[in-house]
Amino acid sequence: MIQNLILFIFEILSIFLLIVFTPVYFLIRAISKKPTEGFLTKAGDYKKAAKYIELSKKQGRILMFHGVSVGEVIALENLIKLTRETFKEAKILITTGTKTGQDIAKKKYGEIADCITYFPFDLPICTKSFFKKINPDIILMAETELWPFFARYAKKYNKPLLLINGRISDDSFKTYKHFAPFFKHIFNCYTGIYTQSTEDMEKMIKMGANPDITEVMKNLKFDIKKSDTPIVFNRGDEKILIAGSTHKGEDEILLNVFSRLKREFQNLKLIIAPRHLDRVNSIVEIIKNIIPEGKTGFRSKNDDFQNNDIIILDTLGELSRMYSVADIAFIGGSFNNTGGHNPLEAVIYLKPVISGPSIKNFKDIYSILTNAGAAYVVKTEEELQNRIKTLLEDEKAYNDAVNNSKDVFENQKGAKDFVIQKIKETLHKFI
Repeated sequence: MIQNLILFIFEILSIFLLIVFTPVYFLIRAISKKPTEGFLTKAGDYKKAAKYIELSKKQGRILMFHGVSVGEVIALENLIKLTRETFKEAKILITTGTKTGQDIAKKKYGEIADCITYFPFDLPICTKSFFKKINPDIILMAETELWPFFARYAKKYNKPLLLINGRISDDSFKTYKHFAPFFKHIFNCYTGIYTQSTEDMEKMIKMGANPDITEVMKNLKFDIKKSDTPIVFNRGDEKILIAGSTHKGEDEILLNVFSRLKREFQNLKLIIAPRHLDRVNSIVEIIKNIIPEGKTGFRSKNDDFQNNDIIILDTLGELSRMYSVADIAFIGGSFNNTGGHNPLEAVIYLKPVISGPSIKNFKDIYSILTNAGAAYVVKTEEELQNRIKTLLEDEKAYNDAVNNSKDVFENQKGAKDFVIQKIKETLHKFI
């Protein structure tokens, strides 16, 4: 009774806050030149979303997945696909908190999900509108999504709320642990709390999570598998370095490193896979400037290393499989501000991975991989060259990295099956 009264008071206050907050929000976004798309939805306008998932027909249970931005949305990919296969009659709702997350979700799940929309502002008036217009049967929040009002309304409307792939960074924990009584109230609204590691589980328990509903599920991002279709690519006894998903400015770095290493390792070859294929012609010019004597072939012409030192992967959809023919993988988007790309596409084929310093999109993955000795993060072009050289000339160092890649996948597998089982158990209990 008291809690309901408190929520009612906050609902009234939140209306005032939203009125005051709206012009400030648009002003800040205008100054920072950031998009304002989704504001009305976040503020509680979910009529369009409700129509998309056909709530009025009451056909199938509504399973909601929330990933705040790009990294979390990508992490949910294999779980959402398995959910679609397992719960064929269910409605799948995906929410994000950012425009970039929304764009990725639409790209990846446009044909899988019944509705993709924005997560509400964590104000009572907004979250209440969400639950009134959209009535999910189960809510799965990815990683570190602890919104007090959303959690409170989930409990009020008796909606099971699960934290999956949960993690707390060391820096966040240093701050959060001082507010354990506050977080305990949030955690009490959750039906289940499932973490990536024992360390994350212990942190959340210290922050107030109920030990009885807190378990280790391992990491969803590791629940991937090799392609069922092997790639056809002729190779001899070459040592192949692949540079995957490179961005502007990174090709020069890789080609400079390759040029210097080539003098010492005559059988070294390079595959360059640009993130955007419209850069192929510019990469050809860069190669001519840095390695004028280098012979370049193209995957689209089925060229191989018989007469070429460099192959440009100028085809779509082959990069993940091309890692299988390489010996060492560099992951692009990491020597600029892109934030890196998924290193697991290479590690799944037991290839030592090297990345530049910009890895914010996969920071947690790199933490696991580097601690396991399966990947390396370098800061400079010189460090990149030295790391590649070590892997080329030190057989033990190379074999250790390969074995570590195998071990890390073995230790992390099973997360998505864990979550599917929890969904089944929770739906059985609540419905």
